[in-house]
Amino acid sequence: MHISKIFKSHSIAYSFELFPPKSQEAAEQLFATISDLSPLELAYVSVTYGAGGSTRDLTHDLVVRIQRETDLTVVSHLTCVGSTKDEIQSILDTYAESGIENILALRGDPPKGKAFEPAPGGFGYAAELAAFIRKHYPQMGIGVAGYPEGHPETPNRLLEMDYLKAKVDAGADYVCTQLFFDNHAFYDFCERCELAGIRVPIVAGIAPVTSVKLMERMAEVSAGTLFPARFIKALRRAENEDYMKKVGIHWATEQVRDLIDHNVSGIHLYTLNKSNATRQIYDSLGVTTTRYLV
Repeated sequence: MHISKIFKSHSIAYSFELFPPKSQEAAEQLFATISDLSPLELAYVSVTYGAGGSTRDLTHDLVVRIQRETDLTVVSHLTCVGSTKDEIQSILDTYAESGIENILALRGDPPKGKAFEPAPGGFGYAAELAAFIRKHYPQMGIGVAGYPEGHPETPNRLLEMDYLKAKVDAGADYVCTQLFFDNHAFYDFCERCELAGIRVPIVAGIAPVTSVKLMERMAEVSAGTLFPARFIKALRRAENEDYMKKVGIHWATEQVRDLIDHNVSGIHLYTLNKSNATRQIYDSLGVTTTRYLV
């Protein structure tokens, strides 16, 4: 289903993010996770790229398999990193032939330790990629990324909103945010989008943190994200790993509860290919997407 139809048919669109497995065993484990989460009747799932486009083929294979073997709507991440315009067009051609209707258009992260450089004949910005998709594949839905607490490469927060507006004007149907742990940052971001003339649905990205190690990893890959002191204290008070998981799941659950109360357009859970934390959040809230169907 086209992403614009999804947002029109759901008062709140719930979605999950998956990353491509690197082995057959991991692939089967992932599909067990998908099977476990499918009863939640998701609006859609998205599939990531690795830094530097390192999982491009794996992403493609997973996206196509989900499309063929499940009833889920799938959104494939597509980045500018390491790909020429012709290569991106070839990927989009394959997706179109496979019935993939939705793309999350991203500039993408360069390999660790390197600065971003467009591939020869490639795109330098997500707005250029979004515009290319809109022109050549008008039937496809397009999402772009937003950063409630700021993009790490754009310290000028006014300029940051100009860049987001350019992506939306290029053809984006919705904005999905980077993960955050303080809902006030998201609400302020939504108000700034309104002031900038951004009128598309804004989806809140939520990640359950189940260990200090995971928190440190998230801080590395999502530079600029604020971890509230109250949250850090709660994690550090945890006497063992099980209690730490409960703290992280409780925090994410309260974030989602508050977002529901504020009638957010969508909630996107970064699952890390695990179903347990996500199921616990849903069970605590009594949430199913059918409950919120218009």
